[in-house]
This record gives sequence, C-alpha cells and structure tokens, in this order.
Amino acid sequence: MAPSDPVPVSWRKSSRSGANDSNCVEVADLSHALAVRDSKDPGGPLLLFDRAAWSRFIVGLRRG
Repeated sequence: MAPSDPVPVSWRKSSRSGANDSNCVEVADLSHALAVRDSKDPGGPLLLFDRAAWSRFIVGLRRG
C-alpha cells in the first residue's frame, strides 16, 4: 500500500513497545495482508505479510 492510497489504514503500536519508546514497529490489518512499518518513518517502506506467513512469524516468535 503506497502512502498516496485513499484507503485509511489503522496502525497500532507493537504491544512490546513501551509508552515512550521511539524504537517500535506498528502493524496494520489490511483486507489482503498485514503491514508492518517503522513508527519513526510512517511514510517509509512497509513489509507486507499474507496471513499464513504472519501466523508462522508469530508462532516462531513465541517459540523463541
């Protein structure tokens, strides 16, 4: 999704980020994928994951 896209996106900060932590990521649930961005660069590049890849990513994180 490009910054110029007209569809509003609701971003949420990672639950692992502190309230005043400037080093965090944000996640948005899109209709076709999940997007991840650096909170310090909201107009910068995004990582897009399909739902299956995102699920595998989360399972891997939880397993360490």
